[in-house]
Amino acid sequence: MSQRELRRVEVLARVKSKELKVVDAASLVGVSYRQAKRLWKRYREQGAKGLRHRGVGRASARAKPAGFRRGVLKLVREKYGAGEGERFGPTLAAEHLASEDGMRIDAETLRRWMLTEGLWSRRRKRKPYRQRRERRRHFGELVQMDGSFHDWLEQRGADGCMINMTGDATSEVELRLGEEETIWAAANTLRAWIEKHGVPQALYVDWKNVYKRAPTQREQLRGEEPVTQFGRMCEKLGIEIIAAGSPQAKGRVERNHGTHQDRLIKKMRRKKIGTHEQANLYLQQEYLPEHNRRFRSTAAEAQNYHHQAPSEAELREVFRLETERIIGHDWVVRCDNRLFQVQAQSRKYAPAQSKVVVCEWQDGTVEIEYRGRKLPWKEIFGTAPRVSAGLKPSPLFRVAAGAAP
Repeated sequence: MSQRELRRVEVLARVKSKELKVVDAASLVGVSYRQAKRLWKRYREQGAKGLRHRGVGRASARAKPAGFRRGVLKLVREKYGAGEGERFGPTLAAEHLASEDGMRIDAETLRRWMLTEGLWSRRRKRKPYRQRRERRRHFGELVQMDGSFHDWLEQRGADGCMINMTGDATSEVELRLGEEETIWAAANTLRAWIEKHGVPQALYVDWKNVYKRAPTQREQLRGEEPVTQFGRMCEKLGIEIIAAGSPQAKGRVERNHGTHQDRLIKKMRRKKIGTHEQANLYLQQEYLPEHNRRFRSTAAEAQNYHHQAPSEAELREVFRLETERIIGHDWVVRCDNRLFQVQAQSRKYAPAQSKVVVCEWQDGTVEIEYRGRKLPWKEIFGTAPRVSAGLKPSPLFRVAAGAAP
Protein backbone atom coordinates (compact mmCIF):
# COMPACT_ATOMS: atom_id res chain seq x y z
CA MET A 1 0.00 0.00 0.00
CA SER A 2 1.12 3.54 -0.64
CA GLN A 3 1.95 6.05 2.09
CA ARG A 4 -1.34 7.85 1.42
CA GLU A 5 -3.34 4.63 1.76
CA LEU A 6 -1.57 3.72 4.99
CA ARG A 7 -2.38 7.19 6.32
CA ARG A 8 -6.05 6.62 5.48
CA VAL A 9 -5.98 3.31 7.36
CA GLU A 10 -4.56 5.06 10.42
CA VAL A 11 -7.15 7.86 10.35
CA LEU A 12 -10.12 5.52 9.80
CA ALA A 13 -8.90 3.32 12.62
CA ARG A 14 -9.25 6.39 14.83
CA VAL A 15 -12.78 6.85 13.49
CA LYS A 16 -13.54 3.22 14.34
CA SER A 17 -12.34 3.76 17.91
CA LYS A 18 -14.60 6.87 18.03
CA GLU A 19 -11.62 9.16 18.57
CA LEU A 20 -12.51 11.12 15.42
CA LYS A 21 -15.64 11.79 13.40
CA VAL A 22 -15.91 11.06 9.68
CA VAL A 23 -15.94 14.80 8.93
CA ASP A 24 -12.60 15.14 10.74
CA ALA A 25 -11.22 12.14 8.85
CA ALA A 26 -12.15 13.88 5.59
CA SER A 27 -10.04 16.90 6.53
CA LEU A 28 -7.12 14.79 7.73
CA VAL A 29 -6.83 12.70 4.57
CA GLY A 30 -7.68 15.61 2.24
CA VAL A 31 -10.90 14.35 0.63
CA SER A 32 -14.50 15.56 0.54
CA TYR A 33 -16.98 14.45 3.18
CA ARG A 34 -18.83 12.26 0.65
CA GLN A 35 -15.62 10.52 -0.37
CA ALA A 36 -14.69 10.06 3.30
CA LYS A 37 -18.04 8.29 3.85
CA ARG A 38 -17.28 5.97 0.92
CA LEU A 39 -13.84 5.18 2.33
CA TRP A 40 -15.32 4.60 5.78
CA LYS A 41 -17.87 2.16 4.31
CA ARG A 42 -15.15 0.23 2.45
CA TYR A 43 -13.01 0.15 5.59
CA ARG A 44 -15.89 -1.25 7.67
CA GLU A 45 -16.71 -3.91 5.09
CA GLN A 46 -13.27 -4.95 3.85
CA GLY A 47 -10.79 -3.64 6.38
CA ALA A 48 -7.48 -2.05 5.40
CA LYS A 49 -7.24 -3.89 2.07
CA GLY A 50 -10.47 -2.19 0.93
CA LEU A 51 -8.64 1.17 0.81
CA ARG A 52 -6.16 0.03 -1.82
CA HIS A 53 -6.61 1.89 -5.11
CA ARG A 54 -8.56 -0.18 -7.64
CA GLY A 55 -6.35 0.92 -10.52
CA VAL A 56 -3.04 -0.30 -9.05
CA GLY A 57 -0.98 -2.05 -11.71
CA ARG A 58 -3.30 -1.14 -14.60
CA ALA A 59 -2.54 1.37 -17.34
CA SER A 60 -5.05 4.14 -17.99
CA ALA A 61 -7.55 3.30 -20.71
CA ARG A 62 -7.38 6.92 -21.92
CA ALA A 63 -3.58 7.19 -22.07
CA LYS A 64 -2.10 8.37 -25.36
CA PRO A 65 0.22 5.90 -27.17
CA ALA A 66 3.90 6.31 -26.35
CA GLY A 67 4.75 6.89 -30.02
CA PHE A 68 2.20 9.70 -30.28
CA ARG A 69 3.68 11.39 -27.21
CA ARG A 70 7.23 11.14 -28.59
CA GLY A 71 6.10 12.63 -31.90
CA VAL A 72 4.30 15.54 -30.23
CA LEU A 73 7.27 16.40 -27.99
CA LYS A 74 9.65 16.18 -30.94
CA LEU A 75 7.57 18.74 -32.83
CA VAL A 76 7.36 20.98 -29.77
CA ARG A 77 11.16 20.94 -29.44
CA GLU A 78 11.86 21.55 -33.12
CA LYS A 79 9.10 23.99 -34.09
CA TYR A 80 7.67 25.56 -30.95
CA GLY A 81 10.41 25.25 -28.33
CA ALA A 82 12.61 28.27 -29.01
CA GLY A 83 14.38 30.19 -26.27
CA GLU A 84 12.79 31.65 -23.15
CA GLY A 85 10.28 34.32 -24.13
CA GLU A 86 9.89 32.99 -27.68
CA ARG A 87 8.76 29.42 -27.10
CA PHE A 88 5.09 28.57 -27.45
CA GLY A 89 2.96 27.98 -24.39
CA PRO A 90 0.99 24.70 -24.11
CA THR A 91 -2.30 26.26 -25.27
CA LEU A 92 -0.80 27.93 -28.34
CA ALA A 93 1.35 24.90 -29.16
CA ALA A 94 -1.74 22.64 -28.99
CA GLU A 95 -3.55 24.92 -31.46
CA HIS A 96 -0.67 24.83 -33.98
CA LEU A 97 -0.17 21.09 -33.58
CA ALA A 98 -3.80 20.60 -34.56
CA SER A 99 -3.89 23.14 -37.42
CA GLU A 100 -0.42 22.64 -38.94
CA ASP A 101 0.56 19.10 -38.01
CA GLY A 102 -2.78 17.33 -37.69
CA MET A 103 -2.01 16.13 -34.15
CA ARG A 104 -4.89 16.90 -31.82
CA ILE A 105 -4.11 16.98 -28.12
CA ASP A 106 -5.68 18.68 -25.14
CA ALA A 107 -3.76 21.73 -23.95
CA GLU A 108 -3.65 20.54 -20.33
CA THR A 109 -2.26 17.15 -21.36
CA LEU A 110 0.40 18.91 -23.42
CA ARG A 111 1.16 21.19 -20.46
CA ARG A 112 1.90 18.18 -18.24
CA TRP A 113 4.11 16.60 -20.89
CA MET A 114 6.04 19.83 -21.47
CA LEU A 115 6.56 20.36 -17.73
CA THR A 116 7.89 16.81 -17.37
CA GLU A 117 10.34 17.31 -20.25
CA GLY A 118 11.45 20.75 -19.10
CA LEU A 119 9.90 22.48 -22.13
CA TRP A 120 7.70 24.71 -20.04
CA SER A 121 7.80 26.20 -16.53
CA ARG A 122 5.18 27.61 -14.22
CA ARG A 123 5.49 31.39 -13.91
CA ARG A 124 3.57 33.98 -11.97
CA LYS A 125 2.72 36.99 -14.10
CA ARG A 126 1.90 39.23 -11.17
CA LYS A 127 2.43 39.32 -7.45
CA PRO A 128 -0.34 37.56 -5.53
CA TYR A 129 -2.65 39.56 -3.32
CA ARG A 130 -1.74 39.00 0.32
CA GLN A 131 -4.11 39.24 3.24
CA ARG A 132 -3.90 38.36 6.90
CA ARG A 133 -4.08 34.60 7.34
CA GLU A 134 -6.31 33.18 10.06
CA ARG A 135 -5.04 30.53 12.43
CA ARG A 136 -5.54 26.91 11.48
CA ARG A 137 -8.50 25.49 13.38
CA HIS A 138 -6.96 22.26 14.68
CA PHE A 139 -3.84 21.66 16.79
CA GLY A 140 -1.41 19.76 14.57
CA GLU A 141 -2.62 21.08 11.21
CA LEU A 142 0.35 23.44 10.84
CA VAL A 143 3.48 24.16 12.88
CA GLN A 144 5.75 27.10 12.06
CA MET A 145 9.51 26.54 12.37
CA ASP A 146 12.38 29.03 12.29
CA GLY A 147 15.82 29.74 13.72
CA SER A 148 16.84 32.92 15.56
CA PHE A 149 20.51 33.95 15.88
CA HIS A 150 21.01 36.09 18.96
CA ASP A 151 23.28 36.70 21.95
CA TRP A 152 21.06 34.48 24.07
CA LEU A 153 23.59 34.07 26.90
CA GLU A 154 24.68 37.75 27.01
CA GLN A 155 28.43 37.08 26.71
CA ARG A 156 28.34 34.44 29.47
CA GLY A 157 28.72 31.80 26.77
CA ALA A 158 28.88 31.31 23.03
CA ASP A 159 26.36 32.88 20.67
CA GLY A 160 23.80 30.49 19.27
CA CYS A 161 20.71 29.84 17.20
CA MET A 162 17.38 29.12 18.87
CA ILE A 163 15.24 26.71 16.82
CA ASN A 164 11.63 27.65 17.48
CA MET A 165 8.56 25.55 16.67
CA THR A 166 5.20 27.26 17.22
CA GLY A 167 1.80 25.63 16.72
CA ASP A 168 -0.26 27.74 14.34
CA ALA A 169 -3.59 26.95 16.01
CA THR A 170 -2.51 27.24 19.67
CA SER A 171 0.89 29.03 19.82
CA GLU A 172 2.30 25.99 21.67
CA VAL A 173 6.10 26.40 21.65
CA GLU A 174 9.10 24.04 21.51
CA LEU A 175 12.63 25.50 21.72
CA ARG A 176 16.18 24.19 21.36
CA LEU A 177 19.39 26.24 21.57
CA GLY A 178 22.39 25.21 19.45
CA GLU A 179 25.44 26.66 17.77
CA GLU A 180 24.02 26.91 14.23
CA GLU A 181 20.82 26.38 12.27
CA THR A 182 21.84 22.94 11.03
CA ILE A 183 19.99 19.82 9.92
CA TRP A 184 20.56 18.17 13.29
CA ALA A 185 19.41 21.26 15.20
CA ALA A 186 16.13 21.28 13.25
CA ALA A 187 15.76 17.48 13.45
CA ASN A 188 16.27 17.40 17.23
CA THR A 189 13.64 20.08 17.77
CA LEU A 190 11.17 18.33 15.48
CA ARG A 191 11.79 15.03 17.26
CA ALA A 192 11.15 16.65 20.63
CA TRP A 193 7.83 18.02 19.30
CA ILE A 194 6.83 14.60 17.95
CA GLU A 195 7.63 12.85 21.22
CA LYS A 196 5.44 15.35 23.08
CA HIS A 197 2.52 15.84 20.72
CA GLY A 198 2.76 13.44 17.75
CA VAL A 199 3.44 14.03 14.05
CA PRO A 200 2.03 17.33 12.68
CA GLN A 201 0.48 17.54 9.23
CA ALA A 202 2.64 20.37 7.88
CA LEU A 203 5.66 22.57 8.69
CA TYR A 204 5.89 26.23 7.63
CA VAL A 205 9.59 27.09 7.09
CA ASP A 206 11.96 29.45 5.26
CA TRP A 207 13.53 28.89 1.86
CA LYS A 208 16.84 27.63 3.25
CA ASN A 209 19.07 24.74 2.26
CA VAL A 210 18.36 23.15 5.64
CA TYR A 211 14.60 22.92 5.06
CA LYS A 212 13.71 23.44 1.42
CA ARG A 213 15.74 24.81 -1.46
CA ALA A 214 15.00 25.99 -4.97
CA PRO A 215 15.77 23.53 -7.80
CA THR A 216 18.94 23.89 -9.83
CA GLN A 217 18.77 24.44 -13.59
CA ARG A 218 19.43 20.75 -14.22
CA GLU A 219 16.69 19.72 -11.81
CA GLN A 220 14.29 22.14 -13.50
CA LEU A 221 15.04 20.61 -16.90
CA ARG A 222 14.44 17.13 -15.52
CA GLY A 223 11.31 18.18 -13.69
CA GLU A 224 12.78 17.02 -10.37
CA GLU A 225 11.72 18.31 -6.97
CA PRO A 226 14.83 18.90 -4.80
CA VAL A 227 14.67 17.20 -1.40
CA THR A 228 16.96 18.17 1.47
CA GLN A 229 17.99 15.73 4.19
CA PHE A 230 15.51 17.39 6.55
CA GLY A 231 12.87 17.28 3.82
CA ARG A 232 13.46 13.54 3.40
CA MET A 233 12.97 13.04 7.16
CA CYS A 234 9.67 14.92 6.98
CA GLU A 235 8.65 12.96 3.88
CA LYS A 236 9.12 9.69 5.76
CA LEU A 237 6.90 11.03 8.54
CA GLY A 238 4.24 12.25 6.11
CA ILE A 239 4.84 15.91 6.99
CA GLU A 240 4.26 18.46 4.24
CA ILE A 241 6.88 21.23 4.06
CA ILE A 242 5.53 24.66 3.08
CA ALA A 243 8.14 27.30 2.23
CA ALA A 244 7.17 30.86 3.17
CA GLY A 245 7.59 33.58 0.57
CA SER A 246 8.53 36.21 3.18
CA PRO A 247 9.17 36.56 6.92
CA GLN A 248 5.74 38.17 7.27
CA ALA A 249 4.11 34.99 5.93
CA LYS A 250 5.05 33.14 9.11
CA GLY A 251 4.66 36.13 11.37
CA ARG A 252 3.53 34.09 14.36
CA VAL A 253 6.89 32.43 14.89
CA GLU A 254 8.76 35.64 13.98
CA ARG A 255 6.89 37.60 16.66
CA ASN A 256 7.49 34.72 19.03
CA HIS A 257 11.25 35.24 18.65
CA GLY A 258 10.89 38.74 20.07
CA THR A 259 9.02 37.43 23.11
CA HIS A 260 11.78 34.94 23.94
CA GLN A 261 14.55 37.46 23.24
CA ASP A 262 13.00 39.54 26.02
CA ARG A 263 11.61 37.10 28.58
CA LEU A 264 13.93 34.11 28.17
CA ILE A 265 17.15 36.14 28.19
CA LYS A 266 16.17 37.87 31.43
CA LYS A 267 15.19 34.60 33.09
CA MET A 268 18.46 32.90 32.09
CA ARG A 269 20.38 35.93 33.37
CA ARG A 270 18.85 35.41 36.80
CA LYS A 271 19.76 31.71 36.69
CA LYS A 272 23.33 32.58 35.55
CA ILE A 273 23.09 30.07 32.70
CA GLY A 274 26.30 30.05 30.64
CA THR A 275 26.17 27.03 28.29
CA HIS A 276 23.82 25.66 25.67
CA GLU A 277 23.39 22.45 27.65
CA GLN A 278 22.30 24.36 30.75
CA ALA A 279 19.95 26.49 28.63
CA ASN A 280 18.25 23.47 27.04
CA LEU A 281 17.83 21.78 30.42
CA TYR A 282 16.22 24.94 31.81
CA LEU A 283 13.98 25.24 28.76
CA GLN A 284 12.57 21.73 29.23
CA GLN A 285 12.25 21.74 33.00
CA GLU A 286 11.00 25.25 33.73
CA TYR A 287 10.65 27.79 30.93
CA LEU A 288 8.58 25.91 28.34
CA PRO A 289 6.02 24.42 30.76
CA GLU A 290 5.46 27.87 32.30
CA HIS A 291 5.43 29.72 28.97
CA ASN A 292 2.98 27.31 27.29
CA ARG A 293 0.70 27.28 30.32
CA ARG A 294 0.51 31.07 30.24
CA PHE A 295 0.48 31.89 26.53
CA ARG A 296 -1.04 28.82 24.88
CA SER A 297 -4.32 29.54 23.08
CA THR A 298 -7.25 27.17 22.68
CA ALA A 299 -7.70 25.82 19.17
CA ALA A 300 -10.95 26.67 17.40
CA GLU A 301 -11.75 22.94 17.11
CA ALA A 302 -11.15 20.36 19.83
CA GLN A 303 -9.92 17.53 17.58
CA ASN A 304 -6.16 16.96 17.64
CA TYR A 305 -4.82 16.54 14.08
CA HIS A 306 -1.43 15.16 15.10
CA HIS A 307 -0.76 11.62 13.94
CA GLN A 308 0.44 9.04 16.42
CA ALA A 309 4.17 9.29 17.17
CA PRO A 310 6.27 6.43 15.72
CA SER A 311 8.18 4.09 18.03
CA GLU A 312 11.73 4.86 19.16
CA ALA A 313 13.12 2.37 16.64
CA GLU A 314 11.09 3.91 13.81
CA LEU A 315 12.23 7.42 14.75
CA ARG A 316 15.84 6.21 14.63
CA GLU A 317 15.33 5.12 11.02
CA VAL A 318 13.83 8.52 10.20
CA PHE A 319 16.29 10.91 11.85
CA ARG A 320 19.46 10.03 9.98
CA LEU A 321 21.41 11.34 7.00
CA GLU A 322 21.10 9.23 3.85
CA THR A 323 23.47 9.47 0.89
CA GLU A 324 23.15 7.32 -2.23
CA ARG A 325 26.42 5.92 -3.55
CA ILE A 326 27.67 3.30 -6.05
CA ILE A 327 29.70 0.24 -5.01
CA GLY A 328 32.94 0.25 -6.98
CA HIS A 329 34.45 -2.74 -8.78
CA ASP A 330 36.83 -3.05 -5.80
CA TRP A 331 33.81 -3.28 -3.46
CA VAL A 332 34.63 0.10 -1.95
CA VAL A 333 31.99 2.74 -1.21
CA ARG A 334 33.28 6.33 -1.21
CA CYS A 335 31.36 8.93 0.80
CA ASP A 336 32.47 12.29 2.28
CA ASN A 337 36.18 11.54 1.72
CA ARG A 338 35.83 8.23 3.57
CA LEU A 339 36.34 4.75 2.13
CA PHE A 340 34.18 1.83 3.24
CA GLN A 341 35.23 -1.68 2.18
CA VAL A 342 32.13 -3.86 1.80
CA GLN A 343 32.93 -7.38 2.99
CA ALA A 344 32.96 -10.21 0.51
CA GLN A 345 30.21 -12.26 2.14
CA SER A 346 27.76 -9.55 1.22
CA ARG A 347 28.46 -10.03 -2.50
CA LYS A 348 25.32 -12.02 -3.13
CA TYR A 349 23.25 -9.13 -1.81
CA ALA A 350 25.03 -6.13 -3.37
CA PRO A 351 26.67 -6.60 -6.80
CA ALA A 352 29.42 -4.22 -7.87
CA GLN A 353 28.17 -1.00 -9.49
CA SER A 354 24.86 -1.26 -7.64
CA LYS A 355 23.40 1.58 -5.59
CA VAL A 356 23.61 1.56 -1.80
CA VAL A 357 22.54 4.05 0.86
CA VAL A 358 25.11 5.30 3.38
CA CYS A 359 23.25 6.17 6.60
CA GLU A 360 24.80 8.34 9.30
CA TRP A 361 23.40 9.29 12.70
CA GLN A 362 24.19 12.31 14.82
CA ASP A 363 26.45 10.27 17.13
CA GLY A 364 28.64 9.27 14.15
CA THR A 365 27.23 5.77 13.70
CA VAL A 366 27.38 4.67 10.05
CA GLU A 367 25.45 1.90 8.31
CA ILE A 368 25.39 0.88 4.64
CA GLU A 369 22.13 -0.50 3.27
CA TYR A 370 21.34 -2.30 0.02
CA ARG A 371 17.63 -2.66 -0.69
CA GLY A 372 16.87 -2.33 3.02
CA ARG A 373 19.54 -4.85 4.10
CA LYS A 374 22.52 -3.80 6.20
CA LEU A 375 25.90 -4.66 4.74
CA PRO A 376 28.98 -5.45 6.87
CA TRP A 377 31.92 -3.16 6.10
CA LYS A 378 35.33 -1.97 7.24
CA GLU A 379 36.64 1.57 6.92
CA ILE A 380 39.90 2.06 5.05
CA PHE A 381 42.29 4.73 6.31
CA GLY A 382 44.99 6.05 3.98
CA THR A 383 45.92 4.60 0.59
CA ALA A 384 47.70 1.36 -0.22
CA PRO A 385 51.43 2.09 -0.84
CA ARG A 386 53.55 0.37 -3.46
CA VAL A 387 56.30 -1.72 -1.81
CA SER A 388 59.22 -3.68 -3.19
CA ALA A 389 59.60 -7.41 -2.60
CA GLY A 390 60.74 -8.21 0.92
CA LEU A 391 59.72 -4.83 2.34
CA LYS A 392 56.86 -4.40 4.81
CA PRO A 393 54.06 -1.97 3.90
CA SER A 394 53.82 1.33 5.73
CA PRO A 395 51.72 1.25 8.93
CA LEU A 396 49.84 4.28 7.61
CA PHE A 397 47.71 1.92 5.55
CA ARG A 398 45.36 0.15 7.90
CA VAL A 399 41.77 -1.04 8.03
CA ALA A 400 39.55 -0.34 11.01
CA ALA A 401 36.61 -2.59 11.78
CA GLY A 402 33.25 -0.82 11.51
CA ALA A 403 30.75 -3.57 10.82
CA ALA A 404 27.14 -2.44 10.91
CA PRO A 405 25.41 -3.50 14.13
